Amino acid sequence: MIIRDLPSPNFDDRPVGQAIDMLVLHYTGMTSAQAALDRLIDPAAQVSAHYLIDEDGSVVRLVDETKRAWHAGVSMWRGQAGVNARSIGIELVNPGHEFGYRAFPDAQMQALEDLAGAILVRHPAIVAANIVAHSDVAPTRKQDPGELFDWRRLAAQGIGVWPTAAVVEPTAESRVGESLTAIGYNVTDITAAIVAFQRRFAPHRLDGVPDLDTRQAIAAVRAAQKD
Repeated sequence: MIIRDLPSPNFDDRPVGQAIDMLVLHYTGMTSAQAALDRLIDPAAQVSAHYLIDEDGSVVRLVDETKRAWHAGVSMWRGQAGVNARSIGIELVNPGHEFGYRAFPDAQMQALEDLAGAILVRHPAIVAANIVAHSDVAPTRKQDPGELFDWRRLAAQGIGVWPTAAVVEPTAESRVGESLTAIGYNVTDITAAIVAFQRRFAPHRLDGVPDLDTRQAIAAVRAAQKD
């Protein structure tokens, strides 16, 4: 894989002794790849990621993995706030829901598989359950990379979680919040947490209603995380 370096000034040091144990995937949500790149290296924007992958599969490294890039913002996963401190962030060029959301091309997904696979080798503390969407860690604010992102494909390559159980007893409606918390979600806003889960695992609906299919998916993801 060829990676072009274009350093962003938008980073700082990770806390001393902080392990890198998360990988967070985003979409750029801007009108073009160049617009996204310009923003990620603009010191006034105060945002960045470690990597940017264009739709043609080309990869740009913006921040060294040893440093804290500013990609997740106000965030929480598995009860721990400040996801930037412990994560590597990858931005995928895509106009997002505001500018014409579309599927992620094969070349882009292949580059992501190659890059993420190499990251996991370098950082074995990143377990499957900690490979997440931006919307997973910031459900009240974000919806990327969205319902068209192919999480199943990634999981087939050993990158992230995808439920495989054919038949799973659905989570009881009264235990949805408890189960989502166990998966990793912040359920302070339970509707937002359910929508984030649906966007990733059960996109038949994106309304925060814990119907039977959604609750079956919740149970299946919990089971998959225990594998």
